[in-house]
This record gives sequence, C-alpha cells and structure tokens, in this order.
Amino acid sequence: MVGIEIDMVVPDSINALLTYEAIFEVDRIEVTDFHKGGNEAIFSMYGTRFHLLDENADYSLIAPKESDPKPMWINVLVPNIRETYEKAMKEGCKEIQPVTEMEEMGVINAMFEDPFHYIWMLHQVERVVSFEERLEYMEKEFN
Repeated sequence: MVGIEIDMVVPDSINALLTYEAIFEVDRIEVTDFHKGGNEAIFSMYGTRFHLLDENADYSLIAPKESDPKPMWINVLVPNIRETYEKAMKEGCKEIQPVTEMEEMGVINAMFEDPFHYIWMLHQVERVVSFEERLEYMEKEFN
C-alpha cells in the first residue's frame, strides 16, 4: 500500500475532529474514545487522509502553540470558499488573509489559523490559468 497521510498533534483530537467536521466535508475513518492524551482520530477530507493525535509529552507529541512559528500550511481546494471561510470563522479560527480574489491567476484565496494553531489556506479555482500565463503575470508583478 502507498499513499500520504498528514499527521497533526493537537491538544484534544476529538475536539479538533469536531471542529474540522464543522468547517469541511470530513469522512471519519477511525476515532478512539480514551482519556485525553491517548486519543486519535483518522479521517479523510477531499481524498487526503489526516491523522490527529492527542498531545502527550510522555511520547514527545507536542501540539503547536500560538507563539510557535508555522512555516507550512494545508492548502484545501474547496467548491465554495466564502461558505467554508465563514464556517472557519464561526469555529473560532483567526483570519490571516481574508477572502481575496486574484483574477489574473483565476483563483480566490483565504488563510486562517485554527484553534489548534495550524494554518489552512482555502483555494477556489474560478478558471484554469496556464503556467505560461501565470509566469507572464508574475514577471510583470515581480520584475
């Protein structure tokens, strides 16, 4: 078997799963019901497998903290960015970038930090823009 699974340590995997279910279309695969520190939840979202693990210092599983740098994010292509973004804000997520239309690139983007200090980018494709077209636009913008 081959594939990719994104593993994320959170303070409470059951609470995190409920949050992500409120924002995205999530399919539960496996969810445990032990004491806090011993739970995990595996789910699929838009064809990608995620594995949440409770924070547990005894096993060196430390969740991100608000003051930690976050050099990566999860980019999720969604069918309705405004609806998904609103759900995220209702779940207590912090805005990083509001819903932003990039007509030249054919996309709409937004970014937020979830209550567990992971960063998510929402991405909605409005029209397909070729690599050559994007390169031409970026050369004008950055040269």
